[in-house]
Amino acid sequence: MSRKVIITCAITGSVHTPSMSPHLPVTPDEIARQAIDAADAGASILHLHARDPKTGYPSPDPDVFMQFLPKIKAATNAVINISTGGGMNMNVRDRIRAAREAAPEMASLNMGTMNFGLFPALAGRSDWKHDWEPEFLESSRDFVFKNTFSDIETILAELGEANGTRFEFECYDVGHLYTLAHFVDRGLIKGPIFIQFVLGVLGGIGADPDNLAHLKRTADKLFGDQYQFSVLGAGRHQMPLGSMSAAMGGNVRVGLEDNLYIKKGELAPDNASQVRKIREVLDGLSLEIATPDEARAILGLKGGDKVAF
Repeated sequence: MSRKVIITCAITGSVHTPSMSPHLPVTPDEIARQAIDAADAGASILHLHARDPKTGYPSPDPDVFMQFLPKIKAATNAVINISTGGGMNMNVRDRIRAAREAAPEMASLNMGTMNFGLFPALAGRSDWKHDWEPEFLESSRDFVFKNTFSDIETILAELGEANGTRFEFECYDVGHLYTLAHFVDRGLIKGPIFIQFVLGVLGGIGADPDNLAHLKRTADKLFGDQYQFSVLGAGRHQMPLGSMSAAMGGNVRVGLEDNLYIKKGELAPDNASQVRKIREVLDGLSLEIATPDEARAILGLKGGDKVAF
C-alpha cells in the first residue's frame, strides 16, 4: 500500500486570543462547525481545546467540551484528540479533566517542562476585546509550562492505561525526545509512537529546516521504525515545515491553534482553508491523504466506538 499522510487540524488552542482574529472559533458551536468543516476538507485527526464561550479564555471544563465533542462525533468519522496542554494557570489535574471523562482515541502529551513565551504577540496591538488578553500574554514572561516526569506518569496512567487513549507526543526540543525514549525504555509507552515535532514556539527549538532534520535524525536513532512523526511549524512556518515533513516521509499539522494566517498578511477565514492548502501541497508531491480509519490503523487507535461521548 502506498504511504498515506495524516493531516491533523488543531482548531482553536489556547495560545491565540480572540482579538487576534475574528475567525478564531471560541464558542462550542463555532468550534464544532470549524472542526466538522476541517474534517470534511480532509483532516483525519482533530486536536481540540475548549474556551469560555463568553470571553474566549482557555477552559478545562469538561462540560464545555461536551457541548461540542458529541456534535463533532455525530457529524464526522474523524479521530478526536483532546489536549492535555490546556492553557496557562492550569495544573495537570485541570488539564486532564476533559480527556479523563471523554476517554478519546487520542490526547496530546507535551514531553517536558519548558518556558512558553507568548508575550511577543503584544507588539503593535492595543484594540483588545477583553481585558484578560494583554494580561494573559504579558504573564507568559514569567510562565513555565510544567510537565514533570511525575505529571507525564500521571497522564500515561490515567488516560492511557485506564482509558486506552493513545498520544500525540509533542516534542518542542531535542531533550523531549530523550524523555520520550526514557518512558519507552520503562515500558510505559509502546508503539506505534506518534511524535509531533513542534518548532517555532519561544522557549522551544527554532523553526528552521536544519532543526527539523536534526529532530528526525534523533528520533530515528532512538526509535528506529517504531514511530510516526508529524510537524507543527508555528506561525508563518506552518506550511513550509509541514511541506518539508511530507517530503521527509512524515505527516502534517495545520490549524488556527498554530497559525492564524493563510498567506502573508491575510488571515485564514477558517481552519478548513488551511487543510485545503496543505492538501494542495500533498497533491503536488503525489501523496495521498489518510482517511480517519487509515489513520486509526497506522497509529493503533482503539476506534471511535470506544469513546465516552
